[in-house]
Amino acid sequence: MPQQHEIFAPPKLSLTVPAGLNGPRLWVRRLAIWEAPGGQKIRDVELRQGLNIVWSPDGFDDISAGGVRAIGHGSGKTLFCRLLRYCLGEQRFADETQRERIALAFPNGIVGAEVVLDNVCWAVVRPLGIRRRHVAIADGNLDEIAAGDGATTSIDPLVEAIEEAIVTPGVAALARLQPDQKAWPIALAWLTRDQECRFDDVLDWRSPASGSDAPLPASGRETGPRREALRAFLLAITEEEQQTRRQEEALRTEVATTEREASYLDWDRGRRHDRLIDQLGFAGQTVPEMPLLLELFRKAADERLAAAAQLPIGDTAELGQARKGSQEAREELWRTDEERIRLEAQIPAEKHVLTLLSSEIPSLSAAAENAASQVCPICEVPIDKALAEECGLSHKLHNETECRARLAAKRQEIGDQNQKIDGLEARLKALQPAAAIARQRVEQAEKRVKAIESARDTRASAWQAATRLREGVERFSELSTERDEVQKRLRNLEDRLTKERERLAAFRDKQGLTFGRITEKFSAIIRRLVNENAKGAVTLSGDRLQLTVDIDGDRRTAAIESLKVLAFDLACLCLSIEGATRLPAFLVHDSPREADLGLSIYDELFRLMRELEEMTGTTAFQYIVTTTTRPPDDLRCDPCLRLTLKGAPGPERLMARDL
Repeated sequence: MPQQHEIFAPPKLSLTVPAGLNGPRLWVRRLAIWEAPGGQKIRDVELRQGLNIVWSPDGFDDISAGGVRAIGHGSGKTLFCRLLRYCLGEQRFADETQRERIALAFPNGIVGAEVVLDNVCWAVVRPLGIRRRHVAIADGNLDEIAAGDGATTSIDPLVEAIEEAIVTPGVAALARLQPDQKAWPIALAWLTRDQECRFDDVLDWRSPASGSDAPLPASGRETGPRREALRAFLLAITEEEQQTRRQEEALRTEVATTEREASYLDWDRGRRHDRLIDQLGFAGQTVPEMPLLLELFRKAADERLAAAAQLPIGDTAELGQARKGSQEAREELWRTDEERIRLEAQIPAEKHVLTLLSSEIPSLSAAAENAASQVCPICEVPIDKALAEECGLSHKLHNETECRARLAAKRQEIGDQNQKIDGLEARLKALQPAAAIARQRVEQAEKRVKAIESARDTRASAWQAATRLREGVERFSELSTERDEVQKRLRNLEDRLTKERERLAAFRDKQGLTFGRITEKFSAIIRRLVNENAKGAVTLSGDRLQLTVDIDGDRRTAAIESLKVLAFDLACLCLSIEGATRLPAFLVHDSPREADLGLSIYDELFRLMRELEEMTGTTAFQYIVTTTTRPPDDLRCDPCLRLTLKGAPGPERLMARDL
């Protein structure tokens, strides 16, 4: 589709420097590195207002006398930018690994800078190794302070001075997240983007890999706070809008919480609804909607409760008597069993005694017979013959009466033992039916107890089930009420959120003039870097800061994304020159993606910055760019080329050695 031609030619890039401004309000005049206080100076780089190029030749741009190609990477360009950031107030100058290597090489090393703020030169000295001396003094002599060992002031005086003079307290309050937080480190993160961010997005300022310890919102995953801080620095937001945005965010959070609550209530209510339908016997039937459904549930639950109340209750006194009778029957059975066991053990013992008694009868009977016709116990000769022959060996004879008495007594004892055994066996035999009767009584008593307990438990279970159903119906009623109230509250919150968003949209419309000025500069820079037919736009829509570039159609390649970020930074730099922001006209670009941009656009970037120096009567900005790509021939020399570094050999690197 052919594009419509514009009636008027697009405006050229122009600058209007405020009256009385004779230079950048903030710029770095000098950066120096020492091995130790008062020791050898490793680097002393003079910087200037306007364009400053730090070049590290790569490939065939610089070939040594031995024919070895130069190494453009690893020369110290990024470290140079981070040392600048360090002297301007950032907490760290490198990641932990690089800091340790530098501290090992230079345990007492220091870096210093001359920072000019509103024509006042601040001397800043900060440690690179184990020292802890941080100094920032207005109207100080950098070399004297670096060589001495005076008191520590910290970097805070410079940060506070920049925040008071340029950022201003009102804008600082809009840009920071915490009341005790400084806003200048946030602005510094934008003005000196990490190389690791690779200019991918306008709101990517600090990478976790850089180890800069930048404060929120300069870092972190959420870009919203950075967007709002950026708007604050561009004077494109007010305290009233910030308050409205906080209210909108609070409402959005409350809406999300309420939606989750409503969703849970819907789920819980639906679960209970299905359970009641099944438990109350309405499965497969058509049931009415609320509130008739609730009445149906209550009626069915009440019927279950009434039916449970009609069941036998299981009298407690009767249960007690049954348990008492069962206990008595068991005790009677225990006594019967105990006696049976005792008899079963006693009868064999008594029979054994009988056997022993019976075994004595033969000897006693023989003794009685011998007493009637006695024989001499010594010579075994009948007593009559012994007496006739006048034998004098034995004169003691058995008493027949006594022997027969002992025999009779033993037979009586045996008879008594037999009677005793017969009595025991008769008692054991008599216990068998008694034990059976006792066992039967125990079984009957236990059955009675179980029957009473079963009736009681059945009623209790039915009553509990009916009670739970009734409670479930009431909980279903409560959930229905809660759900209705939450949905009502959710509708009110959504209405309020809509109104707050309408207010925010109105605020954004009021900031259209600011973004119109940014778009004018942005589009002019795009045309200057690409061609006269290109154009760009910067829009704030909803919660997005959107950059678009039209080069014969909307372009979204990696090169264009890098170009957008560069052009946006430069557009804001131009507004800062004109005093339309609360940012200094100061910008550091560490190795933009020249491979994506292309050499032609990259050359135009250098020439554009040189043109900005000449566009007004005074150079009111400082732009520092590091590159491995050869700058244009006319800019690859003094005054624009401020420092040339090489990746090898070691003395050609920033720290003058291999770390």
